[in-house]
Parts: sequence; structure tokens; C-alpha cells
Amino acid sequence: MKPLEGVRVVELGTLIAGPFCSRILAEFGAEVIKIEAPGEGDPLRKWRKMYGGTSLWWYLQARNKKSVTANLKHSDGVAMVRRLIAKADIVVENFRPGVLEKLGLGWDALREINPGLVMVRLSGFGQTGPMAAQPGFGAIGESMGGLRFVTGFPDRPPVKTGVSIGDSIAALWGAIGALMALRNKEVNGGAGQVVDVALYEAVFAMMESLVPEFDVFGFVRERTGNIMPGITPSNTHTSRDGKHLIIGANGDAIFKRLMQAMGRLDLADDPQLADNAGRDARAAELYGAIGNWVASHDADEVLRLAGEAQVPASRIYSAEDMFADPQYLAREMLLAAQLPDAKPFRMPGIVPKLSETPGGVDWIGPRLGQHTDEVLGTLGYSAAEIGELHQIGAI
Repeated sequence: MKPLEGVRVVELGTLIAGPFCSRILAEFGAEVIKIEAPGEGDPLRKWRKMYGGTSLWWYLQARNKKSVTANLKHSDGVAMVRRLIAKADIVVENFRPGVLEKLGLGWDALREINPGLVMVRLSGFGQTGPMAAQPGFGAIGESMGGLRFVTGFPDRPPVKTGVSIGDSIAALWGAIGALMALRNKEVNGGAGQVVDVALYEAVFAMMESLVPEFDVFGFVRERTGNIMPGITPSNTHTSRDGKHLIIGANGDAIFKRLMQAMGRLDLADDPQLADNAGRDARAAELYGAIGNWVASHDADEVLRLAGEAQVPASRIYSAEDMFADPQYLAREMLLAAQLPDAKPFRMPGIVPKLSETPGGVDWIGPRLGQHTDEVLGTLGYSAAEIGELHQIGAI
């Protein structure tokens, strides 16, 4: 059995943050019922690269979920969702605050029909405060949360990471919060509760020592390119054959081993470089030495020498690198699956890896409304009632 078997989750989210949160729960056994608008569904179905008219991202983001259509502009569609939530353990939603309340699906209404419900609410700015009602995507959360300000090089404007990291971080906090709320019910006999995740706060929580450094010293952390500020040496270098490598030798013993592997015994034995403070004071010198050494060798040779010296180092991987890497393959991080026309494809594996009750993928993202009739049947709707709901456009 998977660890969350028997847990029913209703997903009212679209795109990234809410659906990624419930995807994590689905991978570990929760029955996730995704509510989608009839005829259109989650916009993610049409985002980025598509195969056969459907986004490949969709097949990943919605794996292990059941798709149920409900028209939330129709009273019977809302009534069906209320019946579903009455039998659920968790609701995950990422609407702008106030939208579900207008539909009669806000927290006060839902806890009346299900006092034990856990409601995960992901939004740009949280459910309270002067900005609560404003729209906010991951990019806004990354900006307000401080991540964009420190990302990039000091002589250029801030840049984004290559993925929607703000949404994904918020989703992780949402999943953690949902599990803590369930644990509270089990152990303390508590009632249900709201897990309120703001995208900007989710990012802000990851900002290391930014707050106390400003508060105590007035220090504003800035963009520093590829180096780790105050932690030396850790940087990206380019090899003779044009490959980009990262070398992290900021541990005292690791630094010494790297210098020995480079043939720089003068630096290895220099007492000023025996700790991080001394190395950081001479960062430019050290990065110059390491950069010149990497530039005089091909990437494979640099990685071999670093490996022999037990120095953390890696190529900066592309997707092509990942598909050929033995570590990825050994850890089953590229799962084989089939698209609806039986075309084989691979998707990311499951994280984290539980030794006794591992997660897994039972099916890829479903067709729009694929499970509507099945799920309504479990709620006590007759075949005739389901047919009528289809006819009037409620589902």
C-alpha cells in the first residue's frame, strides 16, 4: 500500500501551484479528484509542447488523478462539488481569495458540511492582508519574496530561474501543511483547518539568512552571479572543450584536496586559506586559479580528478545529459510510460523515495471528464441523474 491510500482529495486548482500540490499527494496513494470546467478543462492541457493536441506537461502534472467536470457557474454543478467535498479529507484550491466564497464553496460553508476537512489554499498573497484580493502568479511571488532580486549578475537586471519555481515551492509547502493538518486530526483529535500558503511567503521562507543579516547589519544581499556569497569557493567554470562545470570546494578539507589535485600545494598549505573567512577574502584569486585549471583540461578529466580527490563537481546537465546518466537510471528517475496512442515516453520519477511504502505512477493525466460518471456514482447519483446533469450542462 502507498502511505496515503484511503485519503480523498478534491482539487479545485488550475495550472501549477494547486495541481502540483495534489499531484504529490496522488503519487503517494491519495485519491485525487480534479474538478475541471466542461469543454475546456485546466489551461495546462494546452501549455508548452503538445502531442496529439495535449500538453506533455499535463500528462505529468495530472498523473494518478481522476478528472471530473463540473460547471461552477451552474447551481447543480456546485451542488455536486459540495456533495463530493462532504466526503473528502482534503481540498486543494488556488483561486484568488473570495472567488470560492462567492460560489458557496468557501471555508465557512465547507466546514459546516465537513468539520474534519483540511483545506489547502494557495494564493499570491494569502487569505488575509491588504493585498489578499490581488492576483499573483509565481513570478510575482518570486519577486516579492526576494528571490528575483538576488538572482543574476550584479551588472545586469534580475533574472528568473528556468522554471516556475515560486509555484512549485508553494505547492511543496501546501503538501507539507496538508499532512501536518491530517496528523493533528489523527493524534490530537483536532478538527479540520485551513492551510494558508501565500506564494510570496513560500519563496521568502527559502531566503536563508537574508532577514537577520539586514536587520542586524543593514546588509542587503545582492546578485552575485554563479558564486555563493560568503562561501568560497563555489562557482561555475568552463572547460577546455567548452563544457560548463560547477565545483563546490567550500569545506576546509575539501578545499585542500582540490588544491592538491590542481597541483597548487602553495594554496593547499596556505594557513590564510584554512577556513572559509580567509578563502572568501581572497575569492578573486582562488576563482582565477580554479578557472584557469579547468580551462586547461577537458570536462571529463576535470571530473575524474575532482572525483578522485572527493571534491563535489558536476557538469551542468541538460535534458540530454540526464537521459544518459547512470545515476538517473539507477535511481529510476526516468520512468517509462505510454501516451494515449501507445507511443512510449519518459517522465520524471517519484520524489522522495520511501523504503517500505514508495509512491508510484498508476496512469498519466486523464482525458477531460474521464472519471465524471464513475465518481458521481460513488456519491449516490443514479445513471438517469448523471445523464440529466450532462444534458443541462452542470457537468
